[in-house]
Amino acid sequence: MISNQILQNTIDGLKGITRIDLCIIDVEGKILAATFPDAERYVEPAQAFVESPADSQVVNGYQFFKVFDEHQLEYILLANGDSDDVYMVGKIASFQIQNLLVAYKERFDKDNFIKNLLLDNLLLVDIYNRAKKLHIDTEVRRVVFIVETNREKDGNELEKIRGIFGGKSKDFVTAVDEKNIIVVKEVADNEGYDELNKTAEVIVNLFRADAENDVHVAYGTIVNEIKEVSRSYKEARMALDVGKIFFEEKDVIAYSTLGIGRLIYQLPIPLCKMFIKEIFDGKSPDDFDEETLTTINKFFENSLNVSETSRQLYIHRNTLVYRLDKLQKYTGLDLRVFEDAITFKIALMVVKYMKYMESLDY
Repeated sequence: MISNQILQNTIDGLKGITRIDLCIIDVEGKILAATFPDAERYVEPAQAFVESPADSQVVNGYQFFKVFDEHQLEYILLANGDSDDVYMVGKIASFQIQNLLVAYKERFDKDNFIKNLLLDNLLLVDIYNRAKKLHIDTEVRRVVFIVETNREKDGNELEKIRGIFGGKSKDFVTAVDEKNIIVVKEVADNEGYDELNKTAEVIVNLFRADAENDVHVAYGTIVNEIKEVSRSYKEARMALDVGKIFFEEKDVIAYSTLGIGRLIYQLPIPLCKMFIKEIFDGKSPDDFDEETLTTINKFFENSLNVSETSRQLYIHRNTLVYRLDKLQKYTGLDLRVFEDAITFKIALMVVKYMKYMESLDY
């Protein structure tokens, strides 16, 4: 249904042009919008007009019009003024509101379709039948973005993002829960993941000025058919979750960049615990001091290069070698050996994943 604010803006705009007073009342007698103060006295005549077979008539000096939505009476429009064109202006206003009803219904139908498409609530045959009825192309490249805000939507976030994509009728902006806004974007043939990343950055920058609104954007892979849109949505959702665990410093995360984190995220917790117990023999990486953790992370950042790591840590090469030897005695893993380094890196990521999942339990 059209919001009261939209109705008010519509009749305000018409009054500004024509200087004719307008009022909209629903079939239950509730005033939805008006350009004059004493509209309440016309509620009773409007309700009587609802029962009338006429589509328009004059009551107490006001011209009354019925506004229908597919033969269903929705609103009563009142028009009054000194001009001889009151009837014509009233007809134009009722026609404009009727068009708004059609537009909002179409938008709602498309929005409902996209939500069900994302959530896999449609049979394959229904996807193509409904897409055809709604004039939505079925064989174009699309990708799904998920925009997560740190507070429940008050409508402002959704409208901000619609401001970017809303003008393009082939893109869809919707929401399937309280925290996340979903964008189903059509992707041109000459666009790739670099362009998608730039789009994600535009969304982040839209909220960056608002210190209270910490926004993260994730997106899936590009799909070629409408039936695959739900897959891109699931990928974006996974990217959002995995990004919180392994890439918390990033505001934008793509499914295609998750790497091994994507595999670890799908492991059952009991298997993770068994793996950590085997690797660290009952010990925990949580027991490492800050100096050791810094050394490990910097060593991995520099692709196991001892010289470059010691330079960046401002320590002598021999000091770094001593720390690595000490770590080897504690864990049995030598980070200078590629296979041990991989095992250690995966183990650290598994521990991080386990801690994140435990925090969700609480």
